[in-house]
Formats: sequence, structure tokens, C-alpha cells
Amino acid sequence: MQIALLGGTGDIGEGLALRIARDTDHEVRIGSRKAEKAESAAEEYRAELDERGVDATVTGHENPAAAAPADIAIAAVPAYYLSDTVEAVADELDDSVLVSPAVGMQRDEDGLHYNPPGLGSVTALAVKAAPDDVPVVGAFHNLAAAKLADLDADLDWDVPVVADDDEAKATVVDLTGELDTLRALDAGPLANASEVESLTPLLINLAANNDGMHDLGVKFW
Repeated sequence: MQIALLGGTGDIGEGLALRIARDTDHEVRIGSRKAEKAESAAEEYRAELDERGVDATVTGHENPAAAAPADIAIAAVPAYYLSDTVEAVADELDDSVLVSPAVGMQRDEDGLHYNPPGLGSVTALAVKAAPDDVPVVGAFHNLAAAKLADLDADLDWDVPVVADDDEAKATVVDLTGELDTLRALDAGPLANASEVESLTPLLINLAANNDGMHDLGVKFW
């Protein structure tokens, strides 16, 4: 498969790109609003993988070019860029599964708080911005980006996955299952996205307020 990381030069995009390239034989296409930025990031990712003896296909492109041949397009951008990013590639998403890992949060003196849009979840924003025939999956919301990008880190994290399209959900579950020390869990339909997204500020607050709990993920028994 070809996996596009739209906004793949950012924190969550870097971690997903490195782990997909290391742990699978899929082609990874890094996207950005500027091709030069994507190409530079792709070069950095290839260099790190080369140092680890991994021969992977990682290329850089403008977001629409990254998305055009992709089987899975992951919108690895902050919530406030999500709609614009999806709309910019909408014409290129034929036969693609669109994945949204974004979470809406706001900070005050007490910490971070879940800040969903009026539609109820950020994943719902992706649905609204995407063409009607493009299946949307919510996944990878609760991953600590720095640890995800550390290929020496043993994550042992669960990834709740929400979608209304069973085939699209299965595609993302299967991809997640190929990534070392990550386990996908079916969290139900897209209506459950807000429950999944709201875990992220909780994890960040726990990490900030408890010694030895930096870069938390979730694990269910």
C-alpha cells in the first residue's frame, strides 16, 4: 500500500512515518503545504532509517501529490488545520481511506482540556470536509508524539479506532497491527470519536502532574 502522511513533517506525522516505514513494506509519502519542506523531512527520515539498516521508500511531496495515489491518507495536522488540509486534497482522495488523529484542546492555568468543535468531535470535522464517498476513520489520537518518534522506545500502547465503514476500519486496524508494540482496538462508530479524543488531554495532564509518567499512552486489559 501507499500511505500518505499529510502534514507529515510535524510531530505525530514523524512518528507514524518512521514506524510505518520501519515495520512494514508500504511506501510512505510525506506531505506538506510546501514540497521542499516535505522533501527535507523525507530525507531526514530516510537517513535515520538508513542508520538502522532499514531500506524504506519515503518520499516528499505537496499534500495533494502525496494523497493522489494513497490507499490511506492520514491527516497528521493540528485540529485547526484539519478542514483546510482535507479540502485541499479532496479531489485526490478517490479510493483512499482518510484517517484523522487530531484532537481539539485548549490550555488554561489548570492544564489541558478537551475542546470539541460544534460538530461534537474533530473526527466529525474530517467527515464534513471530505467528499461524501471517502470513508473516514478516527485513529492514533492518544499517541505521545515524542515517544512515537523514538524508534528505540517500546510503546505497548492501544489504539482505539472508530469508523462507520467496516472495510475502512479493518484497513486501519490491519495497518496498526503491523506496527511493533501497537494494538488496534475497535471503539465502534464515528459517533464515539469524542470519547476517544477526550483521552488525550487527560493523558497529558497525568504526565505533567506525576513523576515518571512522561509520554503516556493507553493500554486496556
